[in-house]
Amino acid sequence: MFSKTTINRWIFIIISVSIISLILWNTFLLFNQLKENERSKMQIWAEAQKELNEQIDLEGETSNLITVTLAANKTTPMIVYIHRDDVYSARNVKNEDNLSEAEIKEYIEEFQTEYKPIQVNYDGEIYQTIYYGNSPMINKLKFYPAVLILILILSSGVLYFFYKTSKSAEQNKLWAGMAKETAHQIGTPLSSLVGWTEILKTENVNEEYIVEIEKDVDRLRTITERFSKVGSVPKLEKRELVAETKEAFDYLKRRSSKLIEFSIQTPKEPLFVELNEQLYGWVIENLVKNGIDAMRGRGSIHVQIVKNSKYALIQVTDSGKGIPKNLHKRIFTPGFTTKKRGWGLGLSLARRIVVEYHNGKIRVLKSVPGKGTTIEIALRLLDA
Repeated sequence: MFSKTTINRWIFIIISVSIISLILWNTFLLFNQLKENERSKMQIWAEAQKELNEQIDLEGETSNLITVTLAANKTTPMIVYIHRDDVYSARNVKNEDNLSEAEIKEYIEEFQTEYKPIQVNYDGEIYQTIYYGNSPMINKLKFYPAVLILILILSSGVLYFFYKTSKSAEQNKLWAGMAKETAHQIGTPLSSLVGWTEILKTENVNEEYIVEIEKDVDRLRTITERFSKVGSVPKLEKRELVAETKEAFDYLKRRSSKLIEFSIQTPKEPLFVELNEQLYGWVIENLVKNGIDAMRGRGSIHVQIVKNSKYALIQVTDSGKGIPKNLHKRIFTPGFTTKKRGWGLGLSLARRIVVEYHNGKIRVLKSVPGKGTTIEIALRLLDA
């Protein structure tokens, strides 16, 4: 069964196509009617021209009706060829009194594509041939359907953008609310765990156990802080990038499977950038965990930090299954995932933290199917 949203979408598409088709059909009919009217007007003008010629030859008085008819046509562009005198005259065209032979020929070729010329016969011979084209109004009307369709497309685009923006804003508000609620919910048992840890210290429990418990409690504090910052503008501070990266890397290395080979390569000199340490650590963890998932728990993770004139570049490489090129941009879309299980939020969250919170860049630097993927983060360098 189709969802209500899908049905509404198809109804909107069908109605839009029907409206556009109806407008185009009526415009086509109107255009043809105007062309027929234009030809009828020119036939009347040609008859008036014939009557004028007859009256001139008979040296009679020119009818006022003929004069008015000939003078009334001020819109139809035309070239009139007088066979007896072998001359051309122009009306209602640009620079009509000073046309060159080439310009006259060009007009005639253009007019013949629009209308069949009208011949004026007199005394059994062709006296005049009238070449004429579309009036300015008809020429403007030719572009009316295209302009109308463009307006409809732009209007639909604006409505779609507004819909997507509104929906995205609602989703962002929802995710931010859920994140803050999660932080609040974690806070209660976390406080209890801190208290239980203090009690264990008085119960002669192996100190190594307590140290590990405290590490995990600290970890929960970090997670709580991260969730509390989602949807808020985080505070950025000047931090040393290599140290911050190593801290997140080492934490994951200690707590990951021995089947994963970890390696890191960093410059010897310090690199300073504006960071929120909790959120940046979250990004590194998401990228590493995503790589581990792509390798199905067995393979290698390599982190490398390099720099260019403006940016520090953090490159996270896994030896997983790779990402098809057509998905390089889609993997950062909220909800997109190639895994059977998962929410598809890790990489989209990483992108949001890097791009929106740190004014940085994130992309798939390279990916080879069956060999692995490298994702690169770019953060602007600060002076030491």
